[in-house]
Amino acid sequence: MIKREVLQNAIRTALGRSRIVALIGPRQSGKTTLARQFVPADALNYFDLEDLTSLTRLQEPMTALRDLRGLVVIDEIQRMPNLFPVLRVLCDRNPLPAHFLILGSAAPDLIRASSESLAGRIETVSISGFSLAEVGADSLSRHWLRGGFPLSFLASSDADSLAWRKNFIQTFLERDLPQWGVRTPASTLLRFWTMLAHYHGQTWKASEPARSLGISEPTTRQYLDIMEGVFMVRVLQPWFANLKKRQVKAPKIYFRDTGLLHYLLGIRSELDLQTHPKGGASWEGYAIEETIKAAAPDEVYYWATHGGVELDLLLLKNGRRIGVECKRVDAPRLTPSMRAALEDLELDQLFITYPGNLAYPIAEKVSALPIPAIRNIE
Repeated sequence: MIKREVLQNAIRTALGRSRIVALIGPRQSGKTTLARQFVPADALNYFDLEDLTSLTRLQEPMTALRDLRGLVVIDEIQRMPNLFPVLRVLCDRNPLPAHFLILGSAAPDLIRASSESLAGRIETVSISGFSLAEVGADSLSRHWLRGGFPLSFLASSDADSLAWRKNFIQTFLERDLPQWGVRTPASTLLRFWTMLAHYHGQTWKASEPARSLGISEPTTRQYLDIMEGVFMVRVLQPWFANLKKRQVKAPKIYFRDTGLLHYLLGIRSELDLQTHPKGGASWEGYAIEETIKAAAPDEVYYWATHGGVELDLLLLKNGRRIGVECKRVDAPRLTPSMRAALEDLELDQLFITYPGNLAYPIAEKVSALPIPAIRNIE
């Protein structure tokens, strides 16, 4: 088993100061495995809302939960939104006999319900698939190709990993999304998801996919909201600086897991990945996701002007502005675009992440940083 000590500690810390902790992230990302390290699955305090026994026990939720002590885990809570008002009552007791760890795979429903019922009582911990820091730098190539979903990454062969991702996408579209109230046909969402793969790393214009799919622009935006809400894509918003330059105002689209991106692009092996036209964009998205996981910024944006100046990531962290450029090159160098970003955005530091092994300074406030070392960004 790959240890996820950072996440375990984050959950433990949150439980120590909050009455309710929400662990949210995509399906099959390891939420249940983490929760079972705190409460065993066969314990009275564990409820899995995809299990008929747990659903039966919670038919009368107040009766089922009020006498429990210690830590109570409720998995896939978005399936029973009526539990949130009950949890509010239970977590307001004094003294407090139980804390709650709730797991969710659909951010919009979970956050909307919790913000209405549990304001000031809940702390959120986000989870994705395995990070590079968790699997080790020696696994970078496999991690980039297969993505971070545990069963995809740990598969015994690339073929088995590919088969898992195919089944994941099919099940996700045909079973999971309808259970969460999404009524759009699976075939339509698959076409849209595949189209999004070709937008990976590009600015988003709803008009183009709307024309291709024969649907309205509002419907296209709704589909994008669905994919963002279930943690499949990241919609990276632009930063607007107070400059005279014309700045790009459209968001960028990135797949949060490169394994799913590669399946939808038809990339089956490392050789395919090295030669595919979207290989560079895939690397950029991979580096961006790993940077966000490792740096844990307060806010994250990208920045670009219509004159061609661009910064892949602008991290706002602890009152500092940190720029990040993601380059798939052997020896990064300072470019005019980077100089402009450094000056125009008044960056405190600029890092150029790359797939090498050596961290070294390039210029004042500018350093090259290997992908495995991005946890040192601060």
